[in-house]
Amino acid sequence: MKHVLTAAVLCLLVTLSVRAAVQLQEVDYKVGSKSFKGFLAYDDAQQGQKPGVLVIPEWWGMTEYPKNRAKQLAELGYVAFAVDMYGDGKATDDPKEAGKLSSEVKKNPEFARDRLQAGLDQIKKSGKVDDDNIAAIGYCFGGGMALNMARWNMPVKGVVSFHGDLSNDKKKEESIKAKILVATGDADAFVPPEQVKSFEDEMKSAGADYKVLHYPDAHHAFTNPKADEHHIDNIKYNEKADKESWQAMKDFLADLFPQK
Repeated sequence: MKHVLTAAVLCLLVTLSVRAAVQLQEVDYKVGSKSFKGFLAYDDAQQGQKPGVLVIPEWWGMTEYPKNRAKQLAELGYVAFAVDMYGDGKATDDPKEAGKLSSEVKKNPEFARDRLQAGLDQIKKSGKVDDDNIAAIGYCFGGGMALNMARWNMPVKGVVSFHGDLSNDKKKEESIKAKILVATGDADAFVPPEQVKSFEDEMKSAGADYKVLHYPDAHHAFTNPKADEHHIDNIKYNEKADKESWQAMKDFLADLFPQK
């Protein structure tokens, strides 16, 4: 019995040690004259450079949610950077303010591209990342931004969009090099079937390597456990779709970075 207890204590200590190794570091940086605040997550127990993953937030901005996703990616062995898309690490619970902030970025592709590129620059400056092996994931507004990184052929090997906006009213590149994974809810009124169909037509035209995963009963923001707190129709958490889409992302990244 004593040996069993000792082994259990050792296992607990090892587990706590591994968890303690994951760091979340606030990073202040500039885009032009404007101040931004991102968050770098990594496992300081790991040696050498690892694949990097940008995390692009929902339209709510830099809430705890993208930081937690960055930490989860670090636990998987990646170096993650939660990108500030609004400046000063801004976050809001007001849907009108969130709509205003996200629209300002969406309607100005130059702003969006500069801020995404700044995220890439910051994760590279960490010195912890293999610069040739970077991906991006995004949620809702951030999912659309991740797809735009692929459309603009920014230097990422793959992108994942969770319940993201799939529309594209901007000029796209002739071809898309990055691999693409889209997780969309079939019950999401913000991303109706015709938008999904238009996206697939666009991807085929661009010769993209893409896959669309459908979750039949999932609404918008289905990966965020706090989605229901907003009390907005069509914004609902779906645990099954959340877990399945996260596993799909893990498989996607493992295939993208087999030498991790």
